[in-house]
Amino acid sequence: MGNSFRQILLIITYFFGFSLHSCGAPMGQIEPVISENSAKLKTGAERTENYFQRLLKSKAIAVVANQTSMVGQVHLVDTLVNTGVNVVRVFAPEHGFRGEAEAGAHISSTIDSKTGLPIVSLYGKKKKPDEADLQGIDVVVFDIQDVGARFYTYISSLAYIMEACAEQQVTLLVLDRPNPHGYYIDGPVLQPAFSSFVGMHQIPVVHGMTIAEYARMLNGERWLKNGVQCKLEWVTVEGYTHKTRYTLPVKPSPNLPDMESIYLYPSLCFFEGTIISVGRGTNLPFRIIGHPEFKEGTFSFTPHSITGVSENPPYKDIDCKGIDLSANSNDIKQTGGLQLNWLIELYNSVDENGQFFNNFFDKLAGNADLRNQIIAGKTETEIRKSWQPALTNFKSIRKKYLLYEDFE
Repeated sequence: MGNSFRQILLIITYFFGFSLHSCGAPMGQIEPVISENSAKLKTGAERTENYFQRLLKSKAIAVVANQTSMVGQVHLVDTLVNTGVNVVRVFAPEHGFRGEAEAGAHISSTIDSKTGLPIVSLYGKKKKPDEADLQGIDVVVFDIQDVGARFYTYISSLAYIMEACAEQQVTLLVLDRPNPHGYYIDGPVLQPAFSSFVGMHQIPVVHGMTIAEYARMLNGERWLKNGVQCKLEWVTVEGYTHKTRYTLPVKPSPNLPDMESIYLYPSLCFFEGTIISVGRGTNLPFRIIGHPEFKEGTFSFTPHSITGVSENPPYKDIDCKGIDLSANSNDIKQTGGLQLNWLIELYNSVDENGQFFNNFFDKLAGNADLRNQIIAGKTETEIRKSWQPALTNFKSIRKKYLLYEDFE
């Protein structure tokens, strides 16, 4: 489609409220395994008739976005700029505005070469917009595809942005997207003493909420700093329920390149706090686990440096024995649930003189209990039983803020 024709369509969309939705595949696309419901969905960003005129016209706009912020085949920022919306600046979370940085990499503030807009990094030393960043801004638009796991940092960025908007009296508009793990709830609920950027609030590892639902909960429960509440608007996803199995059209980060890795991520991310490799530096990140000393491994892999994806992975250029868990992703897709047996098995097989866990593990778990339970030889059943009181309490809180039919 030519640029001039697309701009005409975008202008029609802006002034007459039609929704531009292209079926093409953007760069970095996940393999198109469409679930029974995905084809019927329309994300909040695609429902332009619900926010262009009502919330953005004649306003100064800042956008929190990354490579997943697509309206059909066109990036949200490009869509807004092409239709004459006054976008003033862009805020970039972990992995950057165009999604090219690996996990944990420092993201610098810069200028977007395509639009000329200033990009303010919200990852690294600065995680929250300051007063100068929001000066003159009327509305901050948040449009990022989340994965639905507590330690995936986009929801932490959301919390900081909500705090900043509340403090500077700026409206926050969340353009909602489906949660690929929105059909179940599982894992330990975070204890406040273990709050960090990989888990800020008292929610389980898999919380079963969309970004907009989560924002409503942060506001409603007054979980933001000093109990502040921001002026919150949202556009829901058309055709979505919490029973939906959603196939992400764009990979959410460099090391989650496919749906297999996304389904396995909540279970395998715990290994980031151990001596075990999760396949960073291979073509199967978050689908395989292993270690050079894992004798029972049925699968071999050797991590290498991959520019922009994993430049210095654990056990770089060292052969590892492990397990390919790719086939297990379909079970998680069907029924949900964290898998603890892999963590327990690897601990019992590869503990190096008590060095299996590192200091990061308790932040990922949201407590010290899980580490201590595994060391003490507790079974998965016993560990899961210990989660239930806090999970029951969370579920009652969650229900107050749902925007879609629940799975229960």
